[in-house]
Amino acid sequence: MLAATYDYNPTVSVSGLLSALFGWESCENARFPGFSGGFCPTSTDSVCIKDSVRIDPACGSGSLLLKAEKILGKDAVRNGFYGQEINITTYNLCRINMFLHDVGFDKFSIACEDTLTAPQHWDDEPFELIVSNPPYSIKWEGDSNPLLINDPRFAPAGVLAPKSKADMAFIMHSLSWLAPNGTAAIVCFPGIMYRGGAEQKIRKYLIDNNFVDCVIQLPSNLFFGTSIATCIMVLKKGKADNKVLFIDASNECVKVTNNNKLTADNIDRIVAAFTARVDEAHFTHLASYNEVVENEYNLSVSTYVEAEDTREKIDIVKLNAEIEQIVAREQVLRDEIAKIISEIEG
Repeated sequence: MLAATYDYNPTVSVSGLLSALFGWESCENARFPGFSGGFCPTSTDSVCIKDSVRIDPACGSGSLLLKAEKILGKDAVRNGFYGQEINITTYNLCRINMFLHDVGFDKFSIACEDTLTAPQHWDDEPFELIVSNPPYSIKWEGDSNPLLINDPRFAPAGVLAPKSKADMAFIMHSLSWLAPNGTAAIVCFPGIMYRGGAEQKIRKYLIDNNFVDCVIQLPSNLFFGTSIATCIMVLKKGKADNKVLFIDASNECVKVTNNNKLTADNIDRIVAAFTARVDEAHFTHLASYNEVVENEYNLSVSTYVEAEDTREKIDIVKLNAEIEQIVAREQVLRDEIAKIISEIEG
């Protein structure tokens, strides 16, 4: 995890960090193709602000943190950055990255540990703003470790994420460290939005306790080396209503060589929709609690936002009239052919 101190402005911070997340994920993998130690989808990057403290539970190279710092403004940093990364190579790269971006040695604290089983910086949480990109569907100890069900991060849901898919464990970790007035934006593998079993029970916990603020469906093929269409789950502990906003941003991109890319206009439209929090045909839907419950806690955007039908519209009446004309013309031709054959045979 990486952390820094900021003067907290909820409106600027949430919009700024969403912009940082979109901008980071659309370009970072293109810069370092083939590197598997700290860039999506094998890394987790989160940014948090807590009375000035920002944290990243699995910081990778620290690039998302530094991207967010660029958008929020370096002058706002007061106390420094805190981070945690399981891969020792990427952990060292993150530390180097801090130096390369003029972050002094006394302004950051990076730990090399497993976020889910050995979280660091307990004394620094909770945090007001978190942006996270966890590794997708990795294996973890889960219920094979009897201590984890009593871990204060996971216990509230009453169930652990599956051992073969730790996605929900990262979400519960981020939620646990979120301040009462905080916001978390987490890049997710789409399967966790609709799969059953333990993941459905965790979604039920999140919805019943009004923690899910928004789900954003991203375009496919944004990341180097994978065509997965990921999504973003936005969590809040102090929501003003009990509704969930769903945004279908699957078409908000431009084609660049073999990948899609989010442009500044695409990012602005998504952030504007997140801020406005109103229905827009084929783009956003503000679902009530009861609507989500009726859909059995399915949080897939496609369940709530109807895709625009771009197929050509057919005028059935006109088409039928044309067919009748073709049939009539065909009969005339048949009659003419029959007449010619009759004359030849006669």
